[in-house]
Amino acid sequence: MMSCLQSWPEPVVRVQHLSDSGIRVIPERYVKKLSDRPSFCDSLSGEVNIPVIDMKGLYSDDASVRKKTAGMISGACREWGFFQVVNHGVRQEVMGRAREAWREFFKLQLEEKQKYANSPSTYEGYGSRLGVEKGISLDWSDYFFLNYLPLALRDQNKWPALPLSCREMVGEYCREVVELGGRLMKILSSNLGLEEEYLQEAFGGEEFGACMRVNYYPKCPQPDLTLGLSPHSDPGGMTLLFPDENVSGLQVRRGEKWITVDPVPNAFIVNIGDQLEVLSNGNYKSVEHRVIVNSEKERVSIALFYNPRGDMLIKPADELVTEDRPPLYPPTVYDEYRLYMRTRGPRGKSQVHSLKSLQ
Repeated sequence: MMSCLQSWPEPVVRVQHLSDSGIRVIPERYVKKLSDRPSFCDSLSGEVNIPVIDMKGLYSDDASVRKKTAGMISGACREWGFFQVVNHGVRQEVMGRAREAWREFFKLQLEEKQKYANSPSTYEGYGSRLGVEKGISLDWSDYFFLNYLPLALRDQNKWPALPLSCREMVGEYCREVVELGGRLMKILSSNLGLEEEYLQEAFGGEEFGACMRVNYYPKCPQPDLTLGLSPHSDPGGMTLLFPDENVSGLQVRRGEKWITVDPVPNAFIVNIGDQLEVLSNGNYKSVEHRVIVNSEKERVSIALFYNPRGDMLIKPADELVTEDRPPLYPPTVYDEYRLYMRTRGPRGKSQVHSLKSLQ
């Protein structure tokens, strides 16, 4: 990591502490410029939702059902970049216990949580900002970030010791969600006309990356002025999100509109990251998304990022490059690519778009 990422440029303020203090006016650092503020006039909330796919169709005895289900996933990756999956194989008990453990963590006293305060050198631990540049606009959220794979990066001592169930639950939850991610990677490869293991091998085979970020969005006295997470596309491979079903917050860009995702109970929201857009030579789309906040309710969501290993060189698959469709992106080492967001914070799709300008 670059030396400029060894410490935060300014004192870190916990957003949960701001919310609990009873302020009625949010600090200026959290106020978005007018064009970036959430607005109900550009939202399609309640009118349309991202595709919902029942994964049990992939294992049907009926070949036509298997083909239809795989086709639905392909269409979602190409047209939406987002979809929800049900009957995905992750146990509901594990999902529920994981969510409750993290809710308990964020209810702990600040002194206990501060033991895990993170730095931008790894981002692992308890954090409140993305991006290390001084003076950047801040989002109304706290988070806990941890590494799960590869094993060389896993350090359970950096995972919360309280609540007592947390470390055990993190391991159990990550194991099952990573298995789901592996199943989806095979489907995504086959849908592109590639060998079933192609995308997994491009990520590093068994030595791929997986990390978790638990997002905590406190109540906000002025939710119309700020965002829980600014617009961005995920820099990694694929994200499997377990959302808070009690209150919606995730919004996905659809053209010039923002769709507020209506979470299906016990479903995962899956979205394509920049690395899969590159590997697919633009056939799959990583799509901008953001998070709005709420004046009445807090939210907790759990994101598992299924990523290439940091030293992997990511480029369009040779099989997807033709005279009619030349490579849209140059080869890029994943660690170098994700440094952009770690430095500047969420900035739409400017990062992956900048790759095209290098061609």
